[in-house]
Amino acid sequence: MAQATLEAIQAGDTPKGEVLQVARLAGIQAGKRTGELIPLCHILPGTSISVDLEPDPALPGIRVQATATFKGQTGVEMEALTAVSVALITVYDMVKAIDRTMVLEGIRLLSKEGGRSGPWTREDGRP
Repeated sequence: MAQATLEAIQAGDTPKGEVLQVARLAGIQAGKRTGELIPLCHILPGTSISVDLEPDPALPGIRVQATATFKGQTGVEMEALTAVSVALITVYDMVKAIDRTMVLEGIRLLSKEGGRSGPWTREDGRP
């Protein structure tokens, strides 16, 4: 995003209000409803999801990371990826009036535990 857009978000000076708070809530809600949003994805009741949004002036942009946990024999990577995607789309929606040039990119799984495939951690060193 443009540097001025990031500065407006950080200052809380955007037409639609507190971008980071709204995006965090949207991400959490979407992650909890992944089974309704992604075809063939099973519903996992009791899933816990946290979404962190961190402004990064070096980009300039916002880094989003979601953590999803579930007490069961399955991985919840789809819930985390959905949470990140919706949080980013929400940021775009809330500031598109001041910056339509934003790019949403780099959504990727960092690590997972559980599920049939077992644990996995990204080895390319990219956050």
